[in-house]
Parts: sequence; C-alpha cells; structure tokens
Amino acid sequence: MPGCELPVGTCPDMCPAAERAEREKERRLHRFEVAPGCRSDPPRADPRRAVKEYQRPAAGKARPLPSQLRPPRVLLATVRYLAGEVAERADASRAEVASFVADRLRAVRLDLALQGADGVEAAAVLEAALAVLLAVVARLGPDGTRGPADPVLLQAQVQEGFGSLRRCYAQGAGSRPRQAAFQGLFLLYNLGSVEALHEVLQLPDALRSCPALRRALAVDSAFREGNTARLFRLLRILPYLQSCAVRCHIGRARRGALARLARALSTPKGQTLPLGFIVHLLALDGPEEARDLCQAHGLPLDGQERVVFLRGHYTEEGLPPAGTCKVLVGSKLAGRTLEEVVMAEEEDEGVDRPKSPA
Repeated sequence: MPGCELPVGTCPDMCPAAERAEREKERRLHRFEVAPGCRSDPPRADPRRAVKEYQRPAAGKARPLPSQLRPPRVLLATVRYLAGEVAERADASRAEVASFVADRLRAVRLDLALQGADGVEAAAVLEAALAVLLAVVARLGPDGTRGPADPVLLQAQVQEGFGSLRRCYAQGAGSRPRQAAFQGLFLLYNLGSVEALHEVLQLPDALRSCPALRRALAVDSAFREGNTARLFRLLRILPYLQSCAVRCHIGRARRGALARLARALSTPKGQTLPLGFIVHLLALDGPEEARDLCQAHGLPLDGQERVVFLRGHYTEEGLPPAGTCKVLVGSKLAGRTLEEVVMAEEEDEGVDRPKSPA
C-alpha cells in the first residue's frame, strides 16, 4: 500500500526461536529438524536444522514483527542449507525431501514478500529458491505421485516461484546476471505454452539474444514442430537446471515421437526397428527402458533387440512413462553438488550478461 513502509527482518536463524518452541510443544517438528540423538519427549529442535514452516497469512492478522522475519542474507543461507543438507539426504525418500523443501521455500518467498528488500538481494534469493525447487521436483521421477509429495501442489509452487521472480525482475533496476537463464527456465518449464512464449517474446532484445534464452526458444520451437531428432539433440546438451525444468515434458515428447513413428512405419505385416535406434533418438537410458516404453504403447518386440510396428497396435493409456532420465538430467551434475549448481553465478553458458546499449 502507498505510504506503508515494510519492515526489515532481523531474525538471525533459519527458524525464529518462538516458532521452534511452539512447534516443539505441539509436536510439529519434522524429523529433519530434530536434534541428532535426541530422545526427549517431545523431541527438541536443533536451531541449526529447524527451518521456518509456511503459514498462510490470515485476514485481519497483524503483520509479523521484524524479529519473526528473516532478512535476505539469512533467507539465502536457508536456501543454501536446504540445497546442501536436505535435498541431498540419503536417509529419506525423494518425495519426503521434496515435500519438506517445497514448504520451507514457500516460507522463504513469504518472508521476502513481507519485508522491504533490495531488488538485487530479493532476486538472488528467489533465483536460488526456484533452482532448488526445480531440482527436487525433477528428482521425484516416476515415483513422484507416491508418498507425501503432491505433484499438483508442487507444480503450483513452481509456477508461484516463477511468478514471484519474474515480478521482481519487472519491478526492479540493477544488475540481474542470471535473468536470461531464469527466463529460459520459465519457458522450458512451460514448454509448448502459447502464453509463456508470448511473455518471453516481449522481453528486451538484449535478453532474448543471450545464449540461455536462445537455447530455450530453440527447444520450444522443436517441441512445437514435433521435430524429434532436433528436440532430443538440444535436450542432450542442456545444462542441469534447464534439464530439470524441462523434465516434466520429456515423457510427453517421447510419446509423441513414438506415435509419429507408428503412423509412418506401421503395416499389416509389421516393420521392425532396432531398439538401439529408439534409445539414441529419444535419449533413453538403455535398451530396457526402450523395451518398457514400446510395450507400454502396445508395440510388440521381435526378440530383445527390435520393436515391431504393426498397424492398429499402437495405443496410449494413462500418462506417458516418466522414465529415469539419467542421460537427460541426472548425469549433468557431473560431480557437482546441488548447492554448487544453485549458488553458481553462471552455469555452462547458461547465463550471459546482456550487452549494454552503445
């Protein structure tokens, strides 16, 4: 509101002490937040592990005090902790990790919105938070519909993250070295969307000329045209975060490609193709995944190495198989941690600073 000055957060911890005490008392601590080796009843929070949970703002409720809001530097440290210590946990399912991380990142965005933060600082927090969210959602893979993670809610939160970040870009001045990359991530996550493409095409020429955004536009074009060979060549060379963003569309792209092959090759007697060709064309993780994909669409196999395209056999039931996507996503970390990728200033030419006008 005009004339209403927003507070600046002063909380030094990832979770305010008052909230930690309240959630301890009400037994609402997540197991990720409990002090190691704690056997007390109720469990005690570890201040180094507890992260502020999301609470929907209630109508008529007073604004939080500055002591309950984390300033941008603490919010960025919180995102770094979630990327480095929670997202990489081996003792929890990916669904549990995604559910916890998504909730805590939502609280990060809310804290940022409730205080007066510098545009550059706010963009840095929102970029890091969105990168972590994209990665943990992409890691859910084919089991994403099971466990505590709600795929529909996660998708909504990713879109909410893009909305917050793009509004921040639109409102503020100053350097945004990662803007081209994140505008590209927005397009890749919304691959095939006319609205998303329109919004990206309205960006300044200097941004659209950056390699990260040009690459995203090329992927979107190949996807729309049904150019399978070009699409999967481009997907193979995308950096890790861009691959995470497009992950949710890979199953649909593979199904579309298989449908086009079936229309072109199916005969009453059947034509065969080597499974190795399918593996290469669709960037699958190996022959076994190719066999599963073909059989899921009603295509019989000739032995273990060839698929048969028989007229009338191709079918589509339910959602397309998600696949493991090790080739197209997982392998691209290339020995780096998620924290390193999220906090990087640039990623494999993913970000280019727009040229200043002469």
